[in-house]
Amino acid sequence: QVQLVESGGGLVQAGGSLRLSCAASGRTFSSYAMGWFRQAPGKEREFVATINWSSGSTYYADSAKGRFTISRDNAKNTVYLQMNSLKPEDTAVYYCAARSDIRYSTQINAFNYWGQGTQVTVSS
Repeated sequence: QVQLVESGGGLVQAGGSLRLSCAASGRTFSSYAMGWFRQAPGKEREFVATINWSSGSTYYADSAKGRFTISRDNAKNTVYLQMNSLKPEDTAVYYCAARSDIRYSTQINAFNYWGQGTQVTVSS
């Protein structure tokens, strides 16, 4: 049973930084891809960033490029999302997701497992 537990959300001022963590358990994730998605109030869930757990290759949404960095720590089975230069429009619940396929994806329905989400609020 795959479990994903996010942490690190909170309230931050515009221009500030947060680092989200996603602790993964229940599998060997070397053949998985991981992703971060977010959902703002009244909006659909959207892709933020994804990483191939084995190779470390990454891909970002345009809104995240240059500001966010996805990474993983193999020893800790944890995926991170470092978010810098945060904007009020980054306010959302952020979800970690796992895909039982080594190829990363930007599509919500490509991911098999989801965490419970962590709230990020950016004040202006």
